[in-house]
Amino acid sequence: MLLNRRSLLAAPALLPLAARAQTPWQPTRQLRIIVPFSPGGSTDVGGRIIAERLTETLGQPVVVENRTGAGGGVGVEAAARSPADGYTMLVATNGVMTQAPHLGLMRTVDVRRELTYLSKIFTTDVIVVVHPSIPAQTLQEFVAYVRARPGQLSFATSGVGSGTHIFTELFMAVTGTQMVHVPYRGSGQAMADLVNGTVQVMLDQPASSIGQVRQRMIRALATSGPERIAVLPDLPTFREAGFGEATVQSWGSIAVPTGTPQAAQERLAAAVREAVSNPGVISRMAAAGLVAVGNTQAEMTQFAGQEFERWGQVIRARNIRVD
Repeated sequence: MLLNRRSLLAAPALLPLAARAQTPWQPTRQLRIIVPFSPGGSTDVGGRIIAERLTETLGQPVVVENRTGAGGGVGVEAAARSPADGYTMLVATNGVMTQAPHLGLMRTVDVRRELTYLSKIFTTDVIVVVHPSIPAQTLQEFVAYVRARPGQLSFATSGVGSGTHIFTELFMAVTGTQMVHVPYRGSGQAMADLVNGTVQVMLDQPASSIGQVRQRMIRALATSGPERIAVLPDLPTFREAGFGEATVQSWGSIAVPTGTPQAAQERLAAAVREAVSNPGVISRMAAAGLVAVGNTQAEMTQFAGQEFERWGQVIRARNIRVD
């Protein structure tokens, strides 16, 4: 009887604890999303679109903070060193998470241990664009043209070790071509020199090259993703052109500092997945040349692990180094 009385007396005290354990985590103040690149680029645009939707979903302001430098390393370190309390997120891209570590650009952060993925938020292809002086009208014709002129054509990128550089190295490995690398400090000047003919080739994101393609200042030959892209529906994929092993996509995800409470991770991950399925978000992403897409934490972690291994192999095989 004593045991029963004690159990009854303890029950009211236990109920609030059980209720609190079942209550989803809810932020009570402003959150931030760190973008490790400058304003205006695809990563920044995608991050801001997500931040606006999360503001509505979470009921608290979600602000974007651009932390640039060291090829994204400054922003990544800032996110990893932030309190693991659910109030700091990072737009984690394929470049900073799966490529830069192999280039020694993440010396202060172990991205695989210090950051935890919530969900993918977007993908975007790269397209092969050439100066009009190149006579090739198809990707097959272009590959044949370059093979006949090893080392005579120049390709532009947004920097040594950048995504566009690594993607182009993979493309050359798959197609058996040789071109000379001309790195720039960003895609703007690279595109300007492609338009004026200083360089002849570039693998670039559709968002920053579609205008020049439509004005016939440059010619698009193929897109790198698994499917054709909505903004250039007549453009064949690498796979359709016979070079499927070069299929690639850039991607962005949301990550948080490792150690963030599981309840906060689950709430934020659910909010992010809701955001990328929102029709308004999908439309705005598409207008920026991005495809809104989400996945589970487990799926994102597994995918990123595969990407990490893939790009490590490419970087080693092509001997890509950042001095």
